[in-house]
Amino acid sequence: MENILGKEHDMVMHAIIPYDVGGSLDLYYYPNFMNGTAVASKELTNYKFNNPKNDWLDAYELVMVTRHKIDLVSVKDENPMINSFSYDHKNINSILNMIGRYSSQARLNPYETIEFPSDIESVGGKCLILDILSEPLINSETKNRKFGLMLVMEIHRDEMEYAMQQKGKELIQILKDKNVYPFSGINRKSIFA
Repeated sequence: MENILGKEHDMVMHAIIPYDVGGSLDLYYYPNFMNGTAVASKELTNYKFNNPKNDWLDAYELVMVTRHKIDLVSVKDENPMINSFSYDHKNINSILNMIGRYSSQARLNPYETIEFPSDIESVGGKCLILDILSEPLINSETKNRKFGLMLVMEIHRDEMEYAMQQKGKELIQILKDKNVYPFSGINRKSIFA
């Protein structure tokens, strides 16, 4: 993962109750990724590298990226400022945990969108698009299984609607052209505004 995201931070946000028994994901931080901070899971892929999978990868972990520099002291703030690492961290934590559970039941492919029902606490109504963050890594020890990182990116509703019209790949390219990709946090204007 460091080959893709850069050097991992020495702090890990460990869950009190482990993920594999129903708790939250441990979160791993990569503070030098594209002038922001990547937050990744490391508990979804099983030891045989065959789950979770999609049409492109035999196994993957999830990643979200914020433009904010890592500030693990602030993540304990009860009411984080909207434009801060702690605000984005809370959002990323909620989204990664929901998508992580969902990925064990569904094939989540690049360029697809996800919208949370409005009644789900902390993530209700949020819109997301998925992408493979880099070329898959081939692991010869696991019979050449392809492992990768699936980017989960929060987007505006109109951006999601555009992607839903079979234009997910086009939306990703527009987000890249506008220097918005791969950053989550919708404290930005829609690219269509």
